[in-house]
Amino acid sequence: MLHTNEKVIKNKVGLLNLAQELNNVSKACKVMGFSRETFYRYQHAVQEGGVEALLEKSRRQPNVKNRVDEQIEQSVLTYSIEYPTYGQLRTSNELRKNGIFVSPSGVRSIWLGHSLANKKQRLVALEKKSAEEGIVLTEAQVAALEQKKEDDAVCGEIETAHPGYLGSQDTFYVGTLKGVGRVYQQTFVDTYSKVACCKLYNTKTPITSADLLNDRVLPLFESHDMWILRMLTDRGTEFCGKVEQHDYELYLAVNDIEHTKTKAYSPQTNGICERFHKTILEEFYMIAFRKKIYSSIEELQADLDDWVNYYNQQRTHQGKMCCGRTPMQTLLDGKKIWHEKVDTLNLI
Repeated sequence: MLHTNEKVIKNKVGLLNLAQELNNVSKACKVMGFSRETFYRYQHAVQEGGVEALLEKSRRQPNVKNRVDEQIEQSVLTYSIEYPTYGQLRTSNELRKNGIFVSPSGVRSIWLGHSLANKKQRLVALEKKSAEEGIVLTEAQVAALEQKKEDDAVCGEIETAHPGYLGSQDTFYVGTLKGVGRVYQQTFVDTYSKVACCKLYNTKTPITSADLLNDRVLPLFESHDMWILRMLTDRGTEFCGKVEQHDYELYLAVNDIEHTKTKAYSPQTNGICERFHKTILEEFYMIAFRKKIYSSIEELQADLDDWVNYYNQQRTHQGKMCCGRTPMQTLLDGKKIWHEKVDTLNLI
């Protein structure tokens, strides 16, 4: 009687054991749903190599001739870290100058095997090597890392160190109220604490964008002895223009706030506002408009303020910084980090 703990081959072992008990191969095969040919194949495998021979073996054998020489592979990896912005064709051509012959597809195969398939992955590998080994970066490497930093910033991937480090602002079209006209919501969300500020307007202009910051956002942060360092917006006309002629840009410049813009035609790069708009639509507007008919922006603004207060003070979040706390709790807890940063800068 054969025994095994491998679930994969228990049926095969069961077939052989059943045939031995019944002393009838045909009947055992009929009960287990196998052919006689399969039975004899299993039986022959056990006789030759024991029960372990029943395990499936991959028919694919590595072709050593297709393997890139280890020295060439190491040269490709080293060169890719030194010049992370070069593509596979240029890398192949440049290595050929040094007597290292590898095709562009061979370069890409090596990259895929070491998670270096795209420029971003190679730049991350360069950052890691620089941090671990303390290597001196070339001008090309420094320029590439600076470009990556800018790309991460506009894609919303910038590291948020404390409340006020990066604020995200966007315009949300609420709808049309009878007797009022179109209604727009100016939205601000602090990317660290998720604290939100909202105000309604009947126009979408640079003045309304600046008014939200002036009326709601800056007073909130000033009340906690903090301020905004940078704003992230899309490229809408209410946010972008010449500094000396554009109300919003001028307001940011006067208050010493940096302005970062998202990539063109990529609204997902301002994802924190997009997610907040989905939340406020589902949890406030869709419910409020069913329960009440609004005849003025002021009336809707009053209910909106109540909901935003609930959102900031009572609704918990599970984000990286909030960890089950409310946005306001996260803001207050991050206040200590803010003042430590400021004290450090003052000392320097």
